[in-house]
Amino acid sequence: METTRLTQLHLFHSNHYNVSVLVASPLPNISWAISGTECELQKPNMTENGLGNRVLNMDTMNPNVKRVEYAVRGPIVQRALQIEKELKEGVEKPFTEVIKANIGDAHAMGQKPITFLRQVVALCAYPDLLEDDKFPEDAKNRARRILQACGGGSIGAYSASPGIEIIRQDVAKYIEKRDGGIPSNPDSIYLSTGASDAIVTMLKLLTSGEGKNRTGVMISIPQYPLYSAALAELAAVQISYYLDEDKCWSLDVNELRRAVKAAREHCNPRALCIINPGNPTGQVQSRQCIEDVIRFAAEEHLFLMADEVYQDNVYAEGCQFHSFKKVLFEMGPEYSSVVELVSFHSTSKCFMGECGFRGGYMEVVNMDPEVKLQLTKLVSVRLCPPIPGQALLDLVVNPPQPDEPSYATFIKERTANLDILAEKAKMTEQVLNTVPGIHCNPVQGAMYTFPRLSLPEKAINAAKEKGQAPDMFYCMKLLEETGICLVPGSGFGQRDGTYHFRKHHFLNLYHTLFLSLCRMTILPATEKLKVVLEKIREFHKRFTEEFS
Repeated sequence: METTRLTQLHLFHSNHYNVSVLVASPLPNISWAISGTECELQKPNMTENGLGNRVLNMDTMNPNVKRVEYAVRGPIVQRALQIEKELKEGVEKPFTEVIKANIGDAHAMGQKPITFLRQVVALCAYPDLLEDDKFPEDAKNRARRILQACGGGSIGAYSASPGIEIIRQDVAKYIEKRDGGIPSNPDSIYLSTGASDAIVTMLKLLTSGEGKNRTGVMISIPQYPLYSAALAELAAVQISYYLDEDKCWSLDVNELRRAVKAAREHCNPRALCIINPGNPTGQVQSRQCIEDVIRFAAEEHLFLMADEVYQDNVYAEGCQFHSFKKVLFEMGPEYSSVVELVSFHSTSKCFMGECGFRGGYMEVVNMDPEVKLQLTKLVSVRLCPPIPGQALLDLVVNPPQPDEPSYATFIKERTANLDILAEKAKMTEQVLNTVPGIHCNPVQGAMYTFPRLSLPEKAINAAKEKGQAPDMFYCMKLLEETGICLVPGSGFGQRDGTYHFRKHHFLNLYHTLFLSLCRMTILPATEKLKVVLEKIREFHKRFTEEFS
């Protein structure tokens, strides 16, 4: 019997990087195909040795999974990870590090944790520290309270599926205080594994029907790819409505009406998703806009989903965060008694940036009681959200009070984090707008900028030759030459016609332009962000000269 062994094959790609794979050897009829930035091993005929008869293969797997795309961790990011390995191995590059400006991971970008949050979580994880005098008493008291609510006094135990009861009570009190006293019921609070888990859970509840009766969900374009990915996995219908870039990515209710009218021809629109403050566009919705959206949802009988994970991240003068729930109830019973709403929040953003703890919650309003029982059943399937994440969430919604020893430090750190983000938002907008061929709207909130790039026709042709979208081509070239990792705007969706040629004059270098977008986080430390912006400025100049 022939022995099968593993052989490592190396392929040198024309874009100056290596791809290595392990294959079972010997394998008959293997050939390589190079396309764009990816190298693919063409499928050999393996029927003879039995490998072609797997139960799970590309033909038998769930077809919806193949439709899922998630640009935030897509090909650009995979290449960035590979470059990091190459740098560690001593491969020479025109840069010394990869700067991942593609994702809103605050701590990975150097933001320091809030002392009080980490102290209490440490005490919960290792209760022996409760005897240590280095920890303030208010931190110890919070840890004791959380531990007493855990099974066996340990955060290693499961909790109730909707979350630890006292933490849900604290979330309800936080919402009431935020919304000026509007009541919140702990029984309508579901803790979650970050906001993403709760969003997908709600989309599962909403999705039903076949053909023209299939659930349609309205999402903004540009959008956070979680939504399109989840809808693809659930085989729901994505209904795109477009934000107005020329008006600082504002939302126009007339655009919502256009989208829902067109959608009713082929699906059953049942939900409307709003991200406020916006991701990836950074806009903050006005109160008037929120009222208009609520009226629209009532008129069209739509379930409202309000993604509010950036609610503390508001920077622009004159902008203010208004929760959908608060506005809904202030509009009176005509709306507050009938509009169905779910709102989401997370420990991953705002001043905390604690992405890795995966803490979050959702609050449901006006949900059918029988459906609510089904929701509770659905979350029970996953047993419970991570207990350390629940503990951290409790500290976010129930922070140190003015008469407690940790208050001064907490407020100082919280304010510093938000002030630095506001400073970087302004700096990013100002610097990018000094670069010929780049236009950046004000970053009103959240953690990102979504600038528009003007690209020459030769660049578009070069991208086509590689089988890439022009913004992917631009971002990949930026990564290879500078080590800066951004996300192409096409990964977030763009209005039909955004990819177009347009007559324009730019320094007499070229006349035909392609308009593209990309997302960049403002999270790198201030000095590093300055370096990033300067590198982008220099790269864009080189790029336009090269392809002019």
